[in-house]
Amino acid sequence: MNRRMVLYMVGQMVKVEAALMVLPLLISVLYHNDCVYSFLISIAIALVFGFLLTIVFKPSNHIIYAKEGFVIVALSWLTLSLIGALPFTISGEIPNYIDAFFETVSGFTTTGASIVNDVEKLSRGILFWRSFTHWVGGMGVLVFIMAIIPTTTDRSMHILKAEVPGPMVGKLVPRLKDTAKILYLIYIAMTLLEFTLLLCGGMPWFDSAIHSFGTAGTGGFSLKNSSLAGYNPYLQWVITIFMLLFSLNFNLYYLLILRKFRSVFKSGEMWCFFGVYACAVVLVTANVYPLYHNASTALRQAAFQSASIISTTGFSTTDFNLWPGLSKAILLLLMFIGGCAGSTAGGLKSARIVLIVKIIKRELKRMLHPRSVENIRLEGKKVDNLTLNGVTTYFALYAVCFVLVFFVLSFEDFSIETNISATAACFNNIGPGLGAVGPASNYFAYSAISKIALSLAMLLGRLEIYPILISLTPSTWAKK
Repeated sequence: MNRRMVLYMVGQMVKVEAALMVLPLLISVLYHNDCVYSFLISIAIALVFGFLLTIVFKPSNHIIYAKEGFVIVALSWLTLSLIGALPFTISGEIPNYIDAFFETVSGFTTTGASIVNDVEKLSRGILFWRSFTHWVGGMGVLVFIMAIIPTTTDRSMHILKAEVPGPMVGKLVPRLKDTAKILYLIYIAMTLLEFTLLLCGGMPWFDSAIHSFGTAGTGGFSLKNSSLAGYNPYLQWVITIFMLLFSLNFNLYYLLILRKFRSVFKSGEMWCFFGVYACAVVLVTANVYPLYHNASTALRQAAFQSASIISTTGFSTTDFNLWPGLSKAILLLLMFIGGCAGSTAGGLKSARIVLIVKIIKRELKRMLHPRSVENIRLEGKKVDNLTLNGVTTYFALYAVCFVLVFFVLSFEDFSIETNISATAACFNNIGPGLGAVGPASNYFAYSAISKIALSLAMLLGRLEIYPILISLTPSTWAKK
């Protein structure tokens, strides 16, 4: 274990976080908020801590192997959340540090689960930082660091694999730094496009920025207690479309730039994602129509909420807790499916769903024809057995971690529906669940232990389990 390199990279990340806090600081100055000093103090703490780590632990060996990559990602995200919670607590707007930590983890992991009872009472600077964490965490802060800081070795690919969600991660171009730049340029361009379209629909610039951050990171923090229910249908449709767009593999957008349209339309994962979404919209629209007595309204509500859940964004335009049981069951199912690999969305990912179905199909065929040999392909490429084993192992780990978190929540005085949906919503980085944690409620009533467990669930879901588990394994820290 190259411990010095691990701590050095964590220090670099903390310095970047200090720089990112300058934006909400400027917003606080612009709106004459009292939280200016909370950001100044937080920036000072982050800078001191970051420079200490990078100076004291400056490595002579910059090589990053798989083990270092996983540990760097896990420790960076934990440190990112611990320091990112400081402005909330220092300003007094979320005085309890565990609550502030929960809110920050929810922001960076793009979950959108909240403990704030009245969002509209928060200052502009805090609101901006709260939603900006979505945008930062969506593509990944370490990917951003790789884009702006020179690397001495391409072994930092291990960091990209540990941070970018999905069963398979590859470079868009030969140089990893160029890959990171391309990803972020696409990310920024799409965010700006949504921001512009929201402005054109009459949404104020601050609201447009907040909701663009939340949509881009598929996070879901809003500045209204009613989320997006108070905005006009045009704005709701724009956000619906962009929630879906940010749920697609960003490699597809790069292929579009290269004009490789045939490769894009051959994407099995993309069609699986849209197919599941379309089926959900049709069924939910038919199911909720009696509540609205208007086809266009029922369609808009169904399309928005289905997009919000399958993209793991978590925005809402209505309290779907009041919907019929079938619609709630469909939304619960969408929580587990999630978006595509290589996107900002959470969940199990459509690629894994496609692969697990193909694995089951192959095993059924093998039972009938033991001597048959069949290769599993995804996006036209053969999937090696190592990746397939990784997919099945991930499903097993996912189930174990899910049960453990649910077990911790079972000590709370909530219904099984609430605890299961809370676990699913946090593990899959969605935010609102069913029951007492529905879109009209929040997670404030949970105990400190449960909030820590749910924070861990959010980190496990965003980093897809392995970085956290590897970091907790004693053998990982051995010198050899």
